[in-house]
Amino acid sequence: MKTKEDKKRFHKGEFSIQSIIMSVLSAVTLVTIVIMGFLLYHRFRQTMDKTAVSDTEATVESTVERINLAFLDIRHIFNAANYNVIQEFDISSQEFGKQFSLLYEINSDKIQSIALYGKDGKLIASEPVAMEKNNADVTSQSWYCNAESDIENIQFSLPHTQNLFRDGSFRFYRVISLSRSVDINDGERPGSGVLLVDIKCSVIEDVLRQINDSSDGVYYYVCNRDGEMIYHPRQSELSRGLFAEDSSPAAGYEDGVYEMPSGGSTEQVIVGSIAYTGWKLIGVIPQNRQTTSNDDLKYYIFITIIVLLMMLLGGNRIISKKISKPIRALDESVKAYEAGGKPDIYIGGSTEIRHLGHSVQKSYEQIEELMDEIIRQQNERRKSELAVLQNQINPHFLYNTLESITWMVEARKNDEAVLMITELAKLLRVSLSKGKTIIPIADELQHSRSYMNIQRARYKDSFKTEFQIDDEIKDYCIVKLVIQPILENAIYYGVGHMDEDDDGKIIVRGEKKGEDIYISIEDNGMGMPEDVLQNLLTDTNKVSKHGSGVGVINVHSRIRLMFGEKYGLSVESEPDEGTRVVIHIPAIPYTRENAEQLEKQPCRQWRKEDEKK
Repeated sequence: MKTKEDKKRFHKGEFSIQSIIMSVLSAVTLVTIVIMGFLLYHRFRQTMDKTAVSDTEATVESTVERINLAFLDIRHIFNAANYNVIQEFDISSQEFGKQFSLLYEINSDKIQSIALYGKDGKLIASEPVAMEKNNADVTSQSWYCNAESDIENIQFSLPHTQNLFRDGSFRFYRVISLSRSVDINDGERPGSGVLLVDIKCSVIEDVLRQINDSSDGVYYYVCNRDGEMIYHPRQSELSRGLFAEDSSPAAGYEDGVYEMPSGGSTEQVIVGSIAYTGWKLIGVIPQNRQTTSNDDLKYYIFITIIVLLMMLLGGNRIISKKISKPIRALDESVKAYEAGGKPDIYIGGSTEIRHLGHSVQKSYEQIEELMDEIIRQQNERRKSELAVLQNQINPHFLYNTLESITWMVEARKNDEAVLMITELAKLLRVSLSKGKTIIPIADELQHSRSYMNIQRARYKDSFKTEFQIDDEIKDYCIVKLVIQPILENAIYYGVGHMDEDDDGKIIVRGEKKGEDIYISIEDNGMGMPEDVLQNLLTDTNKVSKHGSGVGVINVHSRIRLMFGEKYGLSVESEPDEGTRVVIHIPAIPYTRENAEQLEKQPCRQWRKEDEKK
């Protein structure tokens, strides 16, 4: 039989030819692919960085164009309100109010409100019709002051919550205010005022939200020349201090692409200017987004290298396989045998390999024959040991029982005789058990009860018996005739010779703990000294003086032969106090399959921890 060292040498020799060929080809392949992978990664990384910048530039340009068109449309509305309504009609005329309202209704999807204030800041007209708040002092607000100070240009404010009107719904609207100083016709008195158009923030926020939602890591925000934030996709985090955005440097840049430091790394920003307002649309390519893209590229290159290596190694394997095929076939046949297959060893290839195959085949056939013979002998020996122990039943008990029945019949105690015969029949039925060694615990308990019923009749009820058995254990496996011999010892060496006044008692208890079952037989009889107790389970030369002869050591040996060395009996005893014997067996559910398996393979390890060992 081969040793581990022999097997190592064998495997080493088998792969020597194949390994040389594969090593050379694989080394050349690996170096080539690694170099190509590095070059591809460097090239693709540059391309991806350029693509990300160009895509962001295109997005910024198209978004700036959309916002410019939206603001141009708003300027047309503003100019229409100024030149086509305010300059054309007297503010006290009905036509003025009608045109003012019509202009709002046509453009209500873009503007929140439109209002005209006089030189003193008093409201002249507004749409939609709403109540001005009591404390609305427009003359102190920035849009009004800016319009008064720069009368030639339209002024754009930062987004803010409108605080001039209340519409009864108690809602608040975010707007961008456009204001300008305008001339007013009030009868024969010319005057001036300020036109205010509040644009809905959604005009630009919807556009920016849309591009941010589809930006794949890049984000876009808008600020004014001073770096004050007008829109940011993470506005709520900015306001709570959970995110910081330094927009001041970018706000001062002209349109183009720049690199900015950020948190110890650099990020690329693309700047675009929004017309009429001086605002900046800024697209940011974060460093982590570039890192993620590079990681994705690395992963792609790595997978590509792996695939190429697998393909090339497959080709190398085909070449080396043809050279080393006979040795590999021989090795696979040996592995199949070691895995439990038949000793059909491959014989082929060159003369040396064929001779080696014949030798291995012959050796394995001889080993197989020896192993079969050893297994057969071991099973026969174990079955014989169990049979010998099982059949050590002395007819003394049966003889005494039949004598008692005869005496009862002669004494015309027919009822007692019938009871004795019935219990003896039950006892013999379980004892035979159709030649089976493994029976349910319920049957073993029935056998023990029948035995105790017979013994109590013989001893004229000089002692009492109790069975305290948990119902859950009755459907588990047990070796037959293990409780009765212990009961027999409890009678003969315990309570059998006690006086009636001593209240002799035998208690049988059974319970399941974890994955094991424990059945104890306890009596309050004479007990035994320490020296007898120590030799009780080890002295195989001791012969029982009474009863069946199936002593404690017999039961202990049969349990260990069936279930393993960790199971069996344990005995506790004190002179004049009594004796307690505990039967320890594994909790194996009684099924036909389990019983047959135990009959065929005694001492099988059933418990999980035993299987792990």
